[in-house]
Formats: sequence, structure tokens, C-alpha cells
Amino acid sequence: MKLKNPSKSASQTLTQSDTRLLVRETLRISANLASAPPPSSTDPVVTPQDSSFGGLAPDDQFLNSSLRLICCEEVEGRRWQYYAENGNSVTVSGAKRLKKNSIRAVALQTPKAPVDELITFIRSYVVPEGFPDSVTPSYVPYMTWRALKHFFGGAMGVFTTQTLLSSLGVARNQSAPGAVAINWILKDGAGRVGKMLFARQGKKFDYDLKQLRFAGDLLMEIGAGMELATAAVPHLFLPLACAANVAKNVGAVTSTSTRTPIYKAFAKGENIGDVTAKGECVGNIADLLGTGLSIFLSKRNPSLFTTFGLLSCGYVMSSYQEVKSVVLHTLNRARFTVAVESFLNTGRVPSLQEGNSMEDIFIPPWKQHRPIVLGPRFKDAFQDPNSYLALEPIFEKERYIVTYNPSKGNIYALFKDQAKSDDILKAAFHAHVLHHIISSSNQKSSSKEHDLSAVLPSVGDLESHITESYKMVSALYGPFKNRAKEQGWVMSESHLNPGRARLCELAR
Repeated sequence: MKLKNPSKSASQTLTQSDTRLLVRETLRISANLASAPPPSSTDPVVTPQDSSFGGLAPDDQFLNSSLRLICCEEVEGRRWQYYAENGNSVTVSGAKRLKKNSIRAVALQTPKAPVDELITFIRSYVVPEGFPDSVTPSYVPYMTWRALKHFFGGAMGVFTTQTLLSSLGVARNQSAPGAVAINWILKDGAGRVGKMLFARQGKKFDYDLKQLRFAGDLLMEIGAGMELATAAVPHLFLPLACAANVAKNVGAVTSTSTRTPIYKAFAKGENIGDVTAKGECVGNIADLLGTGLSIFLSKRNPSLFTTFGLLSCGYVMSSYQEVKSVVLHTLNRARFTVAVESFLNTGRVPSLQEGNSMEDIFIPPWKQHRPIVLGPRFKDAFQDPNSYLALEPIFEKERYIVTYNPSKGNIYALFKDQAKSDDILKAAFHAHVLHHIISSSNQKSSSKEHDLSAVLPSVGDLESHITESYKMVSALYGPFKNRAKEQGWVMSESHLNPGRARLCELAR
């Protein structure tokens, strides 16, 4: 990349390798603007910049440059500026068009030190999101003493496991019990590491609890299958047992983390403790009965794999119906999709029972949050800078921007830094409306054209679709909210799990 330096010599350029100089120049321009004296009547007016918006320089600074500043973005306190290269053609208004696929991001801060990166990484695993504001002051001492308790418990477990295996006569010599105990402890340790890593899912345990609960049960079955496989390949006992324990411990974390929200949905008063205790009692009774059945069957020497397959089918089917029967009042992404699609197709919002029954329980990882992405990074939503500049005036009065990326097949809802909870809900509704319009248009096109490329909307069609969706949202969003509340739905942006990227204001 070559950046023309706005000086008297138009031929002076910066080499591609000098990326740091581009960052330094951006920050220097911003600092000069903030400290510059008031302009004279003959000088062009330059507005001083507020540091809260990243110290952005106005577009006038790039009139003589091959790059043009088009957007600023902030993600968890870290800011980026996005530039695009000027093209040779001009628009109807006389401004230069920007080259496609020329968007470049420039970080406005130096990279974090390795120690800070490590601390941030550890915090994402050991403290809740939003800590310390998201918890009470008693959380820290409780977790400190809890960690110490588990530390001493884990240390004792090594000696107790070794003693138990030795008492059972695992081997005749003295060294074998220790080796077997170490292998067993390594297996359990791998499971605990998997449990710890999966805990990073964080708030997903609150709003996607059905999906995570069913996925956890599937992992439990996969882990059980790996344990069964050790009988066929005993020389691979340790790796298979470790992998099985990882899967089963992840499933255990999911079950434990989603248990309280599920029981909370059943409790009508301040009786959640009683509901939880009775629910666990029912589970323990059923577990004991299942253990008794397995002991009875094992005495008849049935086919191990056949029996396991039949029991696994019953387990998975029961797990699916278990989570399917839970009726939640909140609109997460899956239930929000059901409610909006029903409203757009029939004009009515489904009831709590209908919405929960139509919710997708199993969503493969590669299809999660597709084709609608909330709160993405700017570079993921836009490849053509002209597309962004064309949509900006349409959403001037809104605190979000909705677009469609044909190359990725996704609809993106980007949020401005002033976006509140209702703005995020409205943006999600708008994204579904745009998806509905594009899908209807694609069905009409595909019925006339057998060529797949004919289904992809052109730039002009895309702008007309977005304009049409904007008018529909203005007319339908209010009625949708009212009918959802009438059905008993609770809408909150936190249940939609939007991304944390926000668009900052550019100085004018």
C-alpha cells in the first residue's frame, strides 16, 4: 500500500512496510486538531475533536491523500479507524468514488503488553462478564475461600485415589499402584481443564440455556461412547479416557449452569430452593432405578454395543423432550426469530407455549447466529466502502445500520455508540425484516432464473430492499412490541447477545 503524503510534492509516498508511520500520522493529526488555535476567516473551519470519539480527523485532512477516512469503531475500549482508497471515477455529487475491497483498519492504540493480554485472558475464564459491577461485594471472598477449598480437596484426592487402587489390588508390586493412580488423575485433570475452558461461554448459560443443555447432553453421550471404546483398544486407554472425561465434564458444567434458570422458570413464588431440591431428588431416584436395570441386564451378558446404542437413543430422545418442554418468557435469538417470522407471515406473535415449541433446540456451531449477525465488526459487514457511504444517510436518524453482504450471505446489524436496549431490539427486528424481503425476492428470482448468480441482489436492488425495509420497520416495530408484550414475552437486548463493536461518530 502507498499513502500519498499531503505536502507540496505530490510524488512523495510511504512504503507498505511503514505501517507504524500511518498510525503515528493519524494520532499526530488528531492531536494537532485538538490543540490548534482558532482558524482565521480565510482558513477552512476545522472542528476540534473529542477524545471520547478516538480523536478523529475530518475528511478535509484526506482531500489530497489516496486514503479517505470513512468510519471509526470501538470494541471494549479499543478504537480503530477505517480508511478506503479514492478511485478514479466520481459520483453524481462530484465526490470521488472509493475503490472496492480497499477498506483498511488502523488501530488507534498500541498493542497491549503480553502481561496485560494474559490477565485479560485469565479474567475471561475466572470472573463473570462485567465484573465487578455484575456481582455483589461478597462474591470475591466467597470465591477465594471456594478456590482454597478445592485446592486442598484436589491435593487430598491424589492420595485417596492411590490408596483405593492399592487396596483393591491393582498390582502386586509397589510401583504399579502409583502409576495407575497417576494415569487416573491425569484423566480427571483433563476433564477439569475441559470444564474450565467451557465456562467461558458466560452469559450464554442464561439466554441460550436450552441449546447448551441439549449440546451438553450430547457431549455426555459422546464421552460415554469413548469410554466404551477403551474396551476395543485398551492400549489407547489414557487418551480415550482423557477425551471422554473432557466431554463429560463439559456436559456436567452445562447441566449445572442451566439447572437454576430452568427451575426458576417453574417456580411461581419464592420457592425456587424447594423446586430445585425436589427436582434433584427425582433425578437421583431415576438414576438409581436405571443403575438397578443395568445391573439386572448385565447378568444376562447382552451385547455391549447393542445395549449401549439402545440406551443412548433413549437418553438423547429424553434429553430433547426435556428441554423442549421448558417454557421460557424471554426472547433469545432463536425465540426472537420465531416471533418475528410469525409476525411477518401471519401478523400475529405466537404465545409462550407456541414460541417455545417452535424454537430450534439443536443449532450446529457453524450455523449459530446465521444468517443474521448483531453487533459485528465493521470489516466483517462491509467490503465495499461505497456501500457503507450509500447506507449512512438512510440510517442517519437511527442508532444502528443494517446491511446485507452477498459474498457471505449474511445480514449485519451494526450499532452506533449511542445505541440503547430498544435500539438493539429494533435493529434485530429490522435485520429480520430485511432477511424476509431478500428471501422473498430471491424466491421470485429463482423461479424465473435457474442461474444461481441471478438470485444475488445487485447494489441497486440491495439499496432499494434496505429502503423498503426501513419503511416497513417504521410501521411494524411498534405493533410487534405491543403484541409480544400481550403474549407475555419479555424482550431485552441482553438476551439477544449482540456483539460489542460500536461505530463512533465522525467529526464534521
